[in-house]
Amino acid sequence: QAHLVESGGGLVQAGMSLRLSCTGSGRTLSLYNVGWFRQAAGKEREFVACINWNGRSSDYTESVKARFTISRDNAKNAVYLEMNSLEQEDAAVYYCATAFTGFDRGRSCTSVDSEYDLWGQGTQVTVSS
Repeated sequence: QAHLVESGGGLVQAGMSLRLSCTGSGRTLSLYNVGWFRQAAGKEREFVACINWNGRSSDYTESVKARFTISRDNAKNAVYLEMNSLEQEDAAVYYCATAFTGFDRGRSCTSVDSEYDLWGQGTQVTVSS
């Protein structure tokens, strides 16, 4: 059974950095676009960032564009989210997910969560003031 595992979350002070990792087991991530989403307590899940299967394009929600970087290492079957200058508003459970690229691998990664078919269990990020 395929699954995704997120790691790297934790408690940090505002202004500090964290690097989240998403690894696949039973799923070859290089065949998929990968997204990061987050859900803060009492709020709906929201899109954070995504990256195409080949790493050549990515997208971010506006609030993290200047601070977060998504990357991937297909040789390690992993996708990363580097988060800098963390703010209290970034505190949430962060999830990675995979999306089909299309039979011609032409689909761009998307912010639409219903396009993602496999989700990890999440990793908690807590930001203190």
